[in-house]
Amino acid sequence: MLTLELKSITKRFGSTSAVDNLSLSLKAGEMYGLIGPNGSGKTTTLKVIAGIYRQTSGDVLVQGLDTLASPTKAKQKLGYVPDDPVAYELLSGREFLHFTGELYGVPREEREGRISRLLAAYHLQGVADGLFAHYSRGTKQKMSMVAAMLHQPSLLLVDEPMIGLDPESIMITKKLLTDFVVGGGTVLLSTHTLSIADEICDRFGIIKNGRLIAEGTHAELSAKSDRLGTLEDVFLALTSGV
Repeated sequence: MLTLELKSITKRFGSTSAVDNLSLSLKAGEMYGLIGPNGSGKTTTLKVIAGIYRQTSGDVLVQGLDTLASPTKAKQKLGYVPDDPVAYELLSGREFLHFTGELYGVPREEREGRISRLLAAYHLQGVADGLFAHYSRGTKQKMSMVAAMLHQPSLLLVDEPMIGLDPESIMITKKLLTDFVVGGGTVLLSTHTLSIADEICDRFGIIKNGRLIAEGTHAELSAKSDRLGTLEDVFLALTSGV
């Protein structure tokens, strides 16, 4: 069974199509990079999958569960890291994580262990009891990553995870995502940081104006673009003039 299937997804805001007839399939143990220019529909796509936006047409299946027909069960299978991390500002980081874990039905004892391990991975133990409102952008980002992984989802939706992170935290984030995939999870990663995407992603989908214009590995995209070089070189060749 595929972890994620998008079947002809369209999302319109008024007369504007932010996502236009988009179809994707992701399997277990895969890191998929969704890349495209600003305003191409990447964040909207992730929000449709997460259930924040309702698609205008098309179907989203998470481990075979239709997100409109079975929204609660489908959402239990995924974790979402938004491009702008938010939480209840007057909760501490630890309270936010326990609140998130409880929403997903993670038993208290299991929550304690997972929170401890994930906080330690990011060296956040010393700030976990401070208010979320007082955190830096990078610390909020890391707390959001911890929260998304807490219930051990099958699918992680990650939108620009490296913004605001220092080099060590970027390295840790790459390892957490890679380990998640090695363990059988699936990651859909939206980012403009193409050098990092090239390091960790197995395949890429390039979208422009809401449409998928190319898909494949770095090598396959290079062949389609008739351009050897970095992922950025290939991306620019494929998106120019489309």
